[in-house]
Amino acid sequence: MDLELEKAIDEQNQEAVIEFTNRFQPYDLAKMLAELDHADRITLLSMLSVQLGAEVLEYLEPELQYRIFNRMQDSLTSALLNEMSSDAVVDMLLAIHPHQAKKLMEFLPTDYRDKINTLMNFPPDSAGSLVTVDYIAARISWTVDQALQHVRKIGRKAEIVSYIYVIGTHGELVGVVSLKEIILAEPGTKLEAIIKGDVVSVPGDMHQEEVADILAKYDLVAIPVVAPDNRMIGIITVDDLIDVINEEATEDFQKMGGSQPLSEPYFKNSIWGLFRKRIVWLLILFVAEAYTGTVLRHYEDTLSQQIALSFFVPLLIGTGGNTGSQTVTTLVRALAVGEVTFHDMFRVLWKEVSTGILLGFTMGVIAFVRAMFLGVNFEIGSVVAVTAVFIVIWASVVAAFLPMILHKLKIDPAVVSGPFITTLVDGTGLIIYFTMAKIMLHL
Repeated sequence: MDLELEKAIDEQNQEAVIEFTNRFQPYDLAKMLAELDHADRITLLSMLSVQLGAEVLEYLEPELQYRIFNRMQDSLTSALLNEMSSDAVVDMLLAIHPHQAKKLMEFLPTDYRDKINTLMNFPPDSAGSLVTVDYIAARISWTVDQALQHVRKIGRKAEIVSYIYVIGTHGELVGVVSLKEIILAEPGTKLEAIIKGDVVSVPGDMHQEEVADILAKYDLVAIPVVAPDNRMIGIITVDDLIDVINEEATEDFQKMGGSQPLSEPYFKNSIWGLFRKRIVWLLILFVAEAYTGTVLRHYEDTLSQQIALSFFVPLLIGTGGNTGSQTVTTLVRALAVGEVTFHDMFRVLWKEVSTGILLGFTMGVIAFVRAMFLGVNFEIGSVVAVTAVFIVIWASVVAAFLPMILHKLKIDPAVVSGPFITTLVDGTGLIIYFTMAKIMLHL
């Protein structure tokens, strides 16, 4: 904690506090606030402007937000809570105990409380869960001058003023107009004359990942969320969707590592929590890997006749696993960003099989050279080379096929992780290896 800030708080020197905080962004101030003792937190917030204090609070964890509000004077609690963005308020109220949430809800005006209750009923990963009701809406019957007066009146509270959403007589979304267009239009111009009616909007129950894709596709900074009857619920801003993209990417990385995704940051998970997230997949992979031993036992006679075949088992199954991991990683990401869909199945298979053939023949030549360096005979080297070709092609096919099928079944394709593909290819690769050995060596 900065000693300069501590000294200013201890001395109750508001001028020094304001001079200090002006040098930092709200995010940085939130980190400093979290390090203070509880009394100093409240003192600092009471010295800041309500607008800055609310913005700083939004960067804190919900439990800490509640502890601060719970010890604060009611007047300051009410001011800060009503200044915070509605999506931040919803996140906090959902994270704390219902009795605690009910207590804080009493500080909100009745109409605002009703909107918050509506947002709290949406599923956690839906568009509705990300909505803020702090947007600027204008009636279609208004003139440009009336719209500007409205912007001046409520614009400070709005999350974004770049867009003004135009509402019909029944609260339905009928169009959108940019602030630039309003400023450049003649004061008496009706909004219906300058609005864009083809508004890109999303339903409240749409998954947040799909919303992020739409926002990116249309290069928007905010997107309206509507009810089934097209009534405006609120908006989602790009900063909230960046958080979603980061969360989804993190979740996919964890799944592809062969683990259940963490629901909280790493250091907030206990050792027991990490154990529970990992043990299930480890056991599944352990059981799946066990059939590799069964395959080896089945081909025990083949190995006893040509012991040199065992030298290349790690090399071949490792090559197959690596090939599968490369393919599945590429395709899972392509599916996630919408570059590939289930309808592209045959195009994907053709591309991956063609790539697999090129890779397979390359690895086959290298495997043959490696076998010759180990001093085995030409026949064994040929078996290793041919097997390398088939294993690489097989791994490419499996790793291309499974993510597409899972995506079609609405299952996250990231579960086809590197470890899973490696395990699958290990056993099947051994079958290919020993089958080729029996055929080519006449065992």
